[in-house]
Amino acid sequence: MCAAPITVDVPVERLCVGLYVHLDVSWLDHSFALNSFKIKSEDDLRALRQLGLKTIRVNPARSDCRPLPAQAAPAGTEDVQQPVVITEEERQKIAEKRARVDRLVREREAIASCEKQIVKAASTLKDITRNLFSRPKESVEQADNLIQQMLDSLLTDKDIAIHLMNDKIAGEETYYHSLNVSVLTMMLGKELGLAAADIKLLGMGSLFHDIGKIEIPDRIVNKTFELTRAEQSLLQQHVMYGQQIGQKLGLAKGVMDIITQHHEYADGSGYPQFLRADKIAPLARIVAITNTYDNLCNRANPADSMTPYEAMSYMFAHMRKQFDAPALNLFIRCMGIYPPGTVVQLNDGTLGMVIGVNSGKPLRPSVLIYDASVPKSEAIILDLEHDPAVEIVASLKPRQLAPEVYEYLSPRKRMTYFFDTEKRNGTR
Repeated sequence: MCAAPITVDVPVERLCVGLYVHLDVSWLDHSFALNSFKIKSEDDLRALRQLGLKTIRVNPARSDCRPLPAQAAPAGTEDVQQPVVITEEERQKIAEKRARVDRLVREREAIASCEKQIVKAASTLKDITRNLFSRPKESVEQADNLIQQMLDSLLTDKDIAIHLMNDKIAGEETYYHSLNVSVLTMMLGKELGLAAADIKLLGMGSLFHDIGKIEIPDRIVNKTFELTRAEQSLLQQHVMYGQQIGQKLGLAKGVMDIITQHHEYADGSGYPQFLRADKIAPLARIVAITNTYDNLCNRANPADSMTPYEAMSYMFAHMRKQFDAPALNLFIRCMGIYPPGTVVQLNDGTLGMVIGVNSGKPLRPSVLIYDASVPKSEAIILDLEHDPAVEIVASLKPRQLAPEVYEYLSPRKRMTYFFDTEKRNGTR
């Protein structure tokens, strides 16, 4: 927790490499990635002088040095108060900045599109579940159509962008969990090079993997504190109930394998049959990974949930032997070291939250930036693929954030994902 940084106004001619500055101008009117940053080069100094400002705020606590003494001001800077001529090089940098703004607009459009799609998908899944027994054939057809639409979208792009959805769309966690697992599993299936037919089976299996929970009392399914041994045993019966429901619906064998084996682990520690790796269906092994990840991130009591970064680290460090190794390694690679939803610190000290990851470039995600000088509704989204100088250096827990930063970034209490299903020329 920290108060607003203490800054001092420093004449432009006394700036030097190593000072941490805050620009009190519109983000659009300069060529830098952020409004607050450390001066790294003579090119940075030149660009700052060309802004036409008499003074610039400096944060001494985050600077590597002090401003130049007045007498040491470099020759030729006495006239900084005169009209400034912007060089062609600086014009080019500003043009590049505006291109970043265009990408930011497209990123916002992609997220808005994803939110509409997942709300629609959740509504469809709710209808499927509600009508499962009264209109079983129609419900299965609805599920098939939903997964086919997702599959068609998944196979149109070379790389798939997974976006973190707003908390405002959450509320009925049962449906969003099934959709999360479907999205992440189908993405992983594609990256594993599976045939379209198998990816579709993964999607259908993920959508129905917890269907047996409709036979378990809500007080058990939604319990927000530790289950008793008897309650845990009852909850595990959802696999058996799911198998019975799946058989009545006439679901394909690949889908049934996922329903009955998504809690089986490669080392034999899973349930209900304690199967080992070679006895677990290949598609079920994939769902075991994504289902575990989403369960770690979205526990019944949000206070018990792990951050995406913690969940990924925990699975790799403590659960590796329970999963298919190549699939787990690829899942980690696709989601990145810092999956969507992770609160991060950048190499210049800036705080942000990962809101999207491109499966083809997982180490260069999209990050929502905390900048008090920019309204929250217009928050900057940096696509690190296009800003190579910006890097993530640390993952933070939301509780480590100052109140104003927490409010601005709004870390998700529950993680909900969807993939960008629209082809965007040159942006993916």
